[in-house]
Amino acid sequence: MKISTLPRNSMLHLYQDDIYQIDVGENMVKENHTKYAILGLLTTECRTGYQIKQMIDGSLNHFWKISYGQVYPILKTLVEDGDATVHETEQEGKPNKKEYHITQQGQNALQVWIEKPVLELPTEKNELLLKLFFGRHQDANTNLHLLETYLTKLTERYRTYEGIKTMIQQNYGQEEDAVFWIITLDYGLMTTKAAMDWCKQTMDLITNQREDS
Repeated sequence: MKISTLPRNSMLHLYQDDIYQIDVGENMVKENHTKYAILGLLTTECRTGYQIKQMIDGSLNHFWKISYGQVYPILKTLVEDGDATVHETEQEGKPNKKEYHITQQGQNALQVWIEKPVLELPTEKNELLLKLFFGRHQDANTNLHLLETYLTKLTERYRTYEGIKTMIQQNYGQEEDAVFWIITLDYGLMTTKAAMDWCKQTMDLITNQREDS
């Protein structure tokens, strides 16, 4: 059935599912991509859980959220599955230092995962869009304030991305991974800039609508 022939409520349902990621109760088994994120970090100079978490905070968390509480359980599973090894070093007055290394089996598993096609477009939950969808229930000033606050946060994010990109270029420019780190940062810069432009355009639209009413 073509979308144009669907009832209005059905079209609304499709739009909401896509933009707001509303759970419709589908039981889909999804692959644990976070496992491969940790596995991939073991191919860099990250060896300890602390180093991995630092790398996550400075890079991956901008497009793939991983909590600190996920890191060690995943490392433990990788070791148990044979995808990584762990070496413990005793430290006086401190817990043993654990250093992790990817195995050939882990390298193979990572390579297979990387080569798999991306089957789904990512969908974000966006509180601002959800509120603006029902924007007629609040006055224009409230909507404008929401957009102004959101634009401020986007601007801060954009500057953060710019700073990270400069740091990578200055400190890691000669490393093989650097070009790919910058590719992911450029995605963040471009999508954030597009969101900033959308905010400004939407604020103009609401302002003009308020003045005409």
